[in-house]
Amino acid sequence: MSAPRTTTPWPLIALFTAGYLAPYLLPTTVGRLDSGLPLSATQAGAVGSALLLSSAAAGFLFASRVDRIGPRLLARTGLALAVLGYGGGALTHTVWAVVAGVLVGGFGSGTATAVAATGIAAQPDPHRTTTFGLLGVSALAGAVYLTVPHLGPGHGRPLAAIALTALAVWPLTGRLAPATATRGARHTKAPLPHLRAGLLLALTLPCWSLAQNSLWGVSGRIGLDQAHLTEATVGAVFAIALGAGLLGVVGAGALGPRLGRALPIGAGTALIAACIALSAAATDLTTFATGEIAWNVLYPIVLSYVIGLAASLDPRGRWAVLVSSASSLGTAAGPLAGSLLSARAGFPVMGLVLAAGLLLIAVPMTAVALGAGRRSLPVVEIPVEAQVYDKATAA
Repeated sequence: MSAPRTTTPWPLIALFTAGYLAPYLLPTTVGRLDSGLPLSATQAGAVGSALLLSSAAAGFLFASRVDRIGPRLLARTGLALAVLGYGGGALTHTVWAVVAGVLVGGFGSGTATAVAATGIAAQPDPHRTTTFGLLGVSALAGAVYLTVPHLGPGHGRPLAAIALTALAVWPLTGRLAPATATRGARHTKAPLPHLRAGLLLALTLPCWSLAQNSLWGVSGRIGLDQAHLTEATVGAVFAIALGAGLLGVVGAGALGPRLGRALPIGAGTALIAACIALSAAATDLTTFATGEIAWNVLYPIVLSYVIGLAASLDPRGRWAVLVSSASSLGTAAGPLAGSLLSARAGFPVMGLVLAAGLLLIAVPMTAVALGAGRRSLPVVEIPVEAQVYDKATAA
């Protein structure tokens, strides 16, 4: 008798892509908010942080409610809010309306992400599904980064791209379970399993994300002001780095569980720390490009293993949603932290501080991964043909 074939949950992957696209496009979204709008760069950054905080709030709110409300209804609600919020913000030039649209859209993104994370956690191989999701959002974000500059200035283009993605994903929600199909004994109120490990991961992830986005938020300034590169050269480095990120996600999918979780998370975070220090100290093209590209390769690899680790702590997906939402808090604070650190101490010192922080939090994250590895989690046999991964990640 042949082994059962593992099917790919494409609706969840599409929902993951729609939910994570806004954070992936944050640099261009924030960068364009002061284009045609009476906003300073600091105010535009605050709007971007508000978007991510709204998304995180949705994750915290629905972390344990997806099953009771129903994945289909909640996913459609989140996508509708994303279409209305981002779409409305793209069509207006009134500041308060744009801000309101971004907040509504961010809540919709967080809602869609909560449904996707919950569903992915229930899959036989959460890491593989996460990898597909990250591949999708990375590829789509890369396409938007390459396309938007040719569509003219203005804040509406990236917001419209997020809204159109949510609209395109809507038809796939029909394959998600309705509310009546999610009621039952397994969905009665139950305490969160592995409470200590889950809390430790949820407390460290904001710091991990803050370090990543502190660098990302000031990378352009490092290239222009410290490495003395032209804007075109910096843009080319970022484009190559995004492509390298796709390779990183493919690599994460190809590796799968072969290395366990502790080694990719611990060693990967340490290597990311070195990349951040290298990029922040860059004074020429070679150093700047090496740091940025290597960082973009490693980041999605480690992120996919972290999301898979969170999913393994609770098959109902509550820890996956909570950890992803906690990560959004760090993402929101990252650009502000990077700006403050670099303004007070300079880019190289900022890089050393962020690198040291990453090395510190790598210890508890690795400890959680080691503890999860010692627990007897079910092992699912994946047919050889299903192990050909295309790409992925999301949080």
